Amino acid sequence: MKIVFIGLGRMGYPMAGHLATAGCDVTVFNRSVKKSQLWTTKFNKPHSETLADLPNEIDIVITCLKDDKSILNILTDDDLVNKINPGGFIIDHSTTSVELVREIYSLYKSKSISFYDSPVSGGELGAINGQLSIMVGGDDPNLQQIIPIITHYSKVIEYIGLSGSGQLTKMINQICITGVIKSLSEAINFAKAQEGLDLIKVFNAISSGAAQSWQLDNRFHTMVKGEFDFGFGVDLMIKDLKIAINQANNNGVSLETVRSILDEYIVLSEKGGGNQDTSSLIKTLETN
Repeated sequence: MKIVFIGLGRMGYPMAGHLATAGCDVTVFNRSVKKSQLWTTKFNKPHSETLADLPNEIDIVITCLKDDKSILNILTDDDLVNKINPGGFIIDHSTTSVELVREIYSLYKSKSISFYDSPVSGGELGAINGQLSIMVGGDDPNLQQIIPIITHYSKVIEYIGLSGSGQLTKMINQICITGVIKSLSEAINFAKAQEGLDLIKVFNAISSGAAQSWQLDNRFHTMVKGEFDFGFGVDLMIKDLKIAINQANNNGVSLETVRSILDEYIVLSEKGGGNQDTSSLIKTLETN
């Protein structure tokens, strides 16, 4: 299949790289041409500098973009739309609103092209290691045709349901993550305040019990050290939590804890920490 991968950020760059390494017929596009050039040099696969320069007769378009505006601008651009074969596929790994997903789904369905909202979880490390979890929404009958492709950078692929279901699941994922990071931040802050307590031994004691989590395993030690220059950024989490809160408002659901944590992330961003890992939430507990 002829594949186009669009969006070479922290996640998309290694994800597209896994396709190249697997020998897929993949061309990449990124709004920053320099990033595309670097990717081409590393993986020896082509890039296009504009959507109009993309190859014709595309079978699969995979997107991993930042926000609703970027997704809408690219996936409704005729320079791309008219190059996709009828019977082709759009796999969108971005995190966005359900309303936008269903709008784009309808657009492509009218052209006999299958659109799947397929957000991912696992962070930058998961993308680099090809160990992402993918939650898929869209029409089930054609899904088996794309699974061999996205398997190259995933460990779990779960079909959730109709269009929008993938995004709803990602919202739930982010709600869970946010609560865990907040609790972990308070736990570490509490532990540091206890005189003579060895935090490495604390970690060893709790990491195999009921307190175990991905955040504990992967972020405890870096949070203790105050290291946050990696991973999923605060500004992206702000965007994701706003999407979840808007959806909750539509359903009359309370997300008071999430709202409170969102306010804290916004403060971190306003202080210049928008690109730091979401575990930097612990900095809101600092007293000096």
